[in-house]
Amino acid sequence: MRKAPGAASAVILALALVLALGSKPLPAAAQDASQNIDDLKKTAVKVFLDCDDCDLDFIKTEITFVNYVRDRLEAQVHVLITTQSTGGGGQEYTLTFIGQNECRDLRDIQKYFSSKTDTADETRRGLVKTLKLGLMSFVARTPIACRIAVDYARPEAGAAGRDRWRSWVFSLSGNGYFSGEETYLSRMIDGSFSANRITPRSKLKLGLSVDTSKQRYETETGTVTGTTRSVDVSGLFVKSLGEHWSAGAYGEIESSLYSNVRLGVTLAPAVEYNFFPYSQSTRRQLRALYKLAVIPVKYREETAYGKLRETLFQESLSLSLDLREKLGTISLSVEASNYLHDFAKYRVDTFSIVNLRLYKGFSVYVIGGYSWIHDQLSLLGREPTYEEQLLRLRELPMHSNYFAAVGFQFQFGSIFTNVINPRFGSTGGGGLSIHMN
Repeated sequence: MRKAPGAASAVILALALVLALGSKPLPAAAQDASQNIDDLKKTAVKVFLDCDDCDLDFIKTEITFVNYVRDRLEAQVHVLITTQSTGGGGQEYTLTFIGQNECRDLRDIQKYFSSKTDTADETRRGLVKTLKLGLMSFVARTPIACRIAVDYARPEAGAAGRDRWRSWVFSLSGNGYFSGEETYLSRMIDGSFSANRITPRSKLKLGLSVDTSKQRYETETGTVTGTTRSVDVSGLFVKSLGEHWSAGAYGEIESSLYSNVRLGVTLAPAVEYNFFPYSQSTRRQLRALYKLAVIPVKYREETAYGKLRETLFQESLSLSLDLREKLGTISLSVEASNYLHDFAKYRVDTFSIVNLRLYKGFSVYVIGGYSWIHDQLSLLGREPTYEEQLLRLRELPMHSNYFAAVGFQFQFGSIFTNVINPRFGSTGGGGLSIHMN
């Protein structure tokens, strides 16, 4: 049914009135103030935030006196935020402010420490406060500095209390996971306990973990079930020997159905050399670690080599490189180990993560690893049953394994990223999405 022409004209007239009222010009004084703020914002410092685990939307909401850009080459300050765990279970955030272009002569480093009991909101607010402090030397060079106010919060009276825990931190955790379908059921339960004492001169870490899993398949011929359990007790002590050397020892007691180990004990003294000073560990590390282990072990069933128990001696050498620079992140590691009674029983593991910003908005990443495995001394002396193979309850013979992922990202368009729009989720929706299987 057609609408009357008069009704359509009325709707159009109403819309025109709404638009006209909505676009009513501001008073002259308000226009001047708005223009002044806009002019100041155009001269604000251009900032490139380089952080993998930060609430960027919150930072942009709280710090509005800078311009955020998506291309590091356009920025006047590149803020590189790196983290490492603290002895209390929290995080140490190192904020490196690297001046570029007109501010290339400026550089600053700020640190923020979060505790294990901090909420996500407390952590992001502390990080924002530290970020503001580091940006001040850059902001001071711009006209917008006239709008910055500096305040001082007087500390409360009273000295810091004595640490009655003497740097010890304890943690108890547990979780369960359950899933199923009409013909499949999976259940996994695990728990752990740890006690750590970390100081600038030494590190002591003790841990206990227990886990059990059960799987069940309904097939045409019947029901297939399998249950695995494992217990692991571990310990680590490390003593600092300066900015490059460390020495310590590993200890472990384990029991695992999958590995055919009823009781295995490992004791391994070790020494490590870091080619970079440990004080730079949030940005760069190149560590060489050598271990020599003695391993008395008792097997659940006779192995493929006819053993029910034996004492093994194993050595290992690993080399790990971790770099976090303006161009991106590089993490490479290789570890080789062998048993001293037979050098043909060896293993080599490699792992790599490379994420590089090659040019403006173009970046690539490569993740991969490869292992050469020739040291499976605990393999069963019998053929695993059908159920054990189907549910992977027992370790199977292998000579290698690998994984790899390669990708790229290319962004172009406006260099500014100041705008925040959380509607329909902060990550956005819509657009074009293609999935291929």
